[in-house]
Amino acid sequence: MSKIKVICTSTGCLEYAPERYRNLGIGIIRIRLNFEGKEYFEGLDLDPVDMYAKLATVTDVKGNLPSTAIPTHEEVAGAYQKAIDEGYDEVIMVCLDSYLGGTLNYIRLVGDEFADKLKIHIVDTKISSFPEGFLAVKAKEFVDKGMNGDDIVKELEWMIRHEEFIGIVNHLDYLIYNGRLKGGKAYLGKMLGICPILYFNRAGEITTLEKAMGSKKALKRMIEIMRAKVAGRDPKDYVLAHVYTTTTPLDKLIEFENAADFHTNHEDVIMSPVAGCHVGPWLAGYTLTMIRRPDEDINS
Repeated sequence: MSKIKVICTSTGCLEYAPERYRNLGIGIIRIRLNFEGKEYFEGLDLDPVDMYAKLATVTDVKGNLPSTAIPTHEEVAGAYQKAIDEGYDEVIMVCLDSYLGGTLNYIRLVGDEFADKLKIHIVDTKISSFPEGFLAVKAKEFVDKGMNGDDIVKELEWMIRHEEFIGIVNHLDYLIYNGRLKGGKAYLGKMLGICPILYFNRAGEITTLEKAMGSKKALKRMIEIMRAKVAGRDPKDYVLAHVYTTTTPLDKLIEFENAADFHTNHEDVIMSPVAGCHVGPWLAGYTLTMIRRPDEDINS
C-alpha cells in the first residue's frame, strides 16, 4: 500500500486558517510576493493584515502593482525530496488555480525529475485561498482513512466541480490593471455606481457573475445567491466561509446577513495575500466547498 504525502501551495491559507488545520502534516510550497522593492515568502514573513493595510494606502495603483513569483526550484524539489526521505512513494499536490500564474505548471515540471521515485498527482483547484487549502485538508482526511491516491483525486475533482468563490471589491483598480479580471477593461471609465459580483468560473477565471447598482445591493444579492446554493443541504455537507481582504465590506455583509437570518458555518478566513494582492484590499465575499454525500454521483 502506498504511503501518500499531501502538499499544498501557500495560497491555500492553511497558515491563516483556524489552528486545527495547521498540524495535520500537510506540506506547504511557498509562493513569493514582491512589493515596494522587497520580496516576501508567504506564510513566513508575509502578514496578510499588514500587506492589505499597505495596499490600501497606495495612491498610484497602476504604477505600484505588487508582483508574485513562482516557487524556486529549491523549494519545489525540496518538497518532493523530503517526501521521499520520509518514506512516501506518492504525492497529492494541491495547487493554486493554473489560470492565475505558472506555479502549477512549474510544480509539475519539477515533479518530472522525481517520476522514477514518486507517483505525483497534480490537482488544479481552479480557485484560490481557503477552498484550495480545504481540498488539501480533505485529501489528508482521505489518506488517513486508507483511500488510494486515484480515488482521492476523484473526490477532489468532484469537490472542485462544485466549489464557489464569489465576492465584491469596492475598488477594481488592482484587478483591472494587473489583468486578472477577465473583461475588466470594460469597467474603465464606467465604474460609477456599478458594483460587479465577481467569481471564479469553472475554468478558474475571475470574471463577472452579475452587476448591481451599488455595493449594498451587491452584498444583499450575494446572500441570495449563497442561500440558494446551500438550500436543502445539511450543513455537514458543505463548508461556507467568509473570504475578505479587509473588514470594512465584510462588516456590512455580516450586518445584512443578520437581517436576512443567513449565516456561514465556518470561521472567516482572510484571503491569501499572494492571491489577494491582485484583487486589492477591499474584498468581501464567500467561499463554498461542497462535501459529496453517498447518494451523489462522483462523476456529476
